[in-house]
Amino acid sequence: MTDATITLPAGDPLGTAKATADRLFRRKRLVTFGLPALVLAYLVYIFFAFDIAGLAQRARLDNAVTLASDSWSYKTHVTRDHRSGGIDYAIEGERKGMYPDGMRPDWVSDDGDATVVDLEDGYEVRILPDNRTEFDVPGFGMIEAHFDGGRIVTNLGDTPPDWINAGDRRVAITTDNGRVTITRSKTEVFRYFPGWELFWFTLDSPYYGKSFSQIAFGEQLDPERGNIQGAFQDFWHNAMWRHSDVAWAIGETILMAFLGTFGAALVALPLGFLAAKRFSPLMAVRFGMRRIFDFVRGVDGLIWTIVLSRAFGPGPLTGTLAILITDTGTFGKLFSEALENVDEKQIEGVSSTGAKPLQRYRFGVIPQVVPVLLSQILYFFESNTRSATIIGAITGGGIGLLLTQAIQTQKDWEEVAYYIVLVVLMVMAMDWLSGWLRAKLIGRSEGKH
Repeated sequence: MTDATITLPAGDPLGTAKATADRLFRRKRLVTFGLPALVLAYLVYIFFAFDIAGLAQRARLDNAVTLASDSWSYKTHVTRDHRSGGIDYAIEGERKGMYPDGMRPDWVSDDGDATVVDLEDGYEVRILPDNRTEFDVPGFGMIEAHFDGGRIVTNLGDTPPDWINAGDRRVAITTDNGRVTITRSKTEVFRYFPGWELFWFTLDSPYYGKSFSQIAFGEQLDPERGNIQGAFQDFWHNAMWRHSDVAWAIGETILMAFLGTFGAALVALPLGFLAAKRFSPLMAVRFGMRRIFDFVRGVDGLIWTIVLSRAFGPGPLTGTLAILITDTGTFGKLFSEALENVDEKQIEGVSSTGAKPLQRYRFGVIPQVVPVLLSQILYFFESNTRSATIIGAITGGGIGLLLTQAIQTQKDWEEVAYYIVLVVLMVMAMDWLSGWLRAKLIGRSEGKH
């Protein structure tokens, strides 16, 4: 090992070296302080361009809390129609969740002409004749409301508290134990409970409220059906949670991802040969094929979904075609790059046996690229399972459609949570399946589990 020598320029070598060092230090200081300054300036630009301050002011945390609570709880509605005077009881306010005649929650009772709704902890609502309502709130007192010439009149005065929204046409009272809403058409009391009510059986099912042991080992509950058969039928055809429709939608979503992914692989493989330099000597063909891949890959799958929906109408097949077109471009690029990196010696070995061109491709090229291609195909299949959910929301197919419908109602957030849980479980299952197939078809590296 020899010592390195530094050659200084003639004239004033020390001065020139010092000037060079100063320039290097100035450049380093510029980079050190300039880059953070640019990042800071960009963040300031984002703050004003995206109106972060206005976004914070427009945020409705109370709505977010309500939405979050609706995802893991349900509410029972007690509703008095001001026109007919009748009172209905329903889970989530839906007709499919309505209590049958003669059946109502045990926390609702009659007291003479009044219907008393006990919200616990001293909170009590009295629904009285002549469209009058009383709400006893501990620590605040009795809130009274009645109609006078089509107007809602209360005893709240001009400055009610923040948890009461009172007007001539609508009064909304929100407490921790429940809510009361009074409009010109109806008076409605909401009471929240944790869980997903009616998930197993609806109120009209003979198996509602029965335990597993009562259904499996107890006496026959429906004279026309056995308990196991009847319970499965009522669960599968649950009119509120629609388990059969949800299972079909999950199957549609997986089928869209499967057909789109593997269909794209079948189309892209022969086209990949045309884009690979080693197998396509004509530069014009290679250039044209690669530009086609760039085009179909460059347009996002959601854009293809919208275009195809206008062309072919909604449906799961449209979503399948959108995935197929997008992935054809991606697979075409990946496959052509894999084909350009194959080992020529294996091809020459097959050629030495007198194999024809197609046989050389089959036995000399395909075995080399199959592990790479399968790995990419299985990864995209797993990814497209998630994408098919969003595409299905646009094309009207799969679990994405049910998820969109539940969101649009602005009230079925427990169903939204249910569908999201199913989507997550579906993705986890596809991830496990993809890994298992890779291990079986490609082989597991030694020492990895």
